[in-house]
Order: sequence, then structure tokens, then C-alpha cells
Amino acid sequence: MIGADAIRGHIDLILLAILETQPSYAYEISKTITDRSRGEYVIKQTTLYTAVKRLQSQGLLDSYEDVSPTGKPRTYYKLTPTGFEQLGLKRDEWRSTRALVDHFTKGKDAS
Repeated sequence: MIGADAIRGHIDLILLAILETQPSYAYEISKTITDRSRGEYVIKQTTLYTAVKRLQSQGLLDSYEDVSPTGKPRTYYKLTPTGFEQLGLKRDEWRSTRALVDHFTKGKDAS
């Protein structure tokens, strides 16, 4: 299981990536995270809602009311044009971060 501390700085990237292809609502986003991580990471609802509200305040997400496939009213979230741009920047940042951490974890003699 991956701890929340290890993921904390990457929640925005995860949410933006999930919403890249289609709008979704909170429960579905949470389930997607759990499913795609094969149960290695389960996001807390407070973490999810805090991140969604932060991304909305930054103009990266819009929301709208609709009905879920089961007929329940839901608030759906979708990327804004700025959100799509930010997703690209966050992906680049992740690649650089991953490369740097990989470099250090290879040991002191890694070049």
C-alpha cells in the first residue's frame, strides 16, 4: 500500500489525468484511483474534495450538475482549457521528478 505522504504532491496530476478523457464525479474518481492503482492507493474523501476545490479555484476544473448512470444527481468535474495546459506541464514535471528520484535511488555511484 502506498502512503498518502508519498502521493500528496501528485494528487493534482492524478486528478487532471483522470479527467482528461471525460468528466466524472467524486465517487467515480475515487473508485478510478483505487482501481487503476490496483488497490495500492485509496484516496480519502477529504483529500479528494480539497484537491478538487483547489483545482477549481485555480481555474483548472469546472463543475456541473447532472445525473449519474444510476439516476442519482451528481456534481461532475471536467478540465478547463487551462486544465489541459496544466496537465501537460504537470506531466513534464513528473517525468523530471521521477528521473531525479531514480537517479538518487540507484546509489551514490550512479552517474
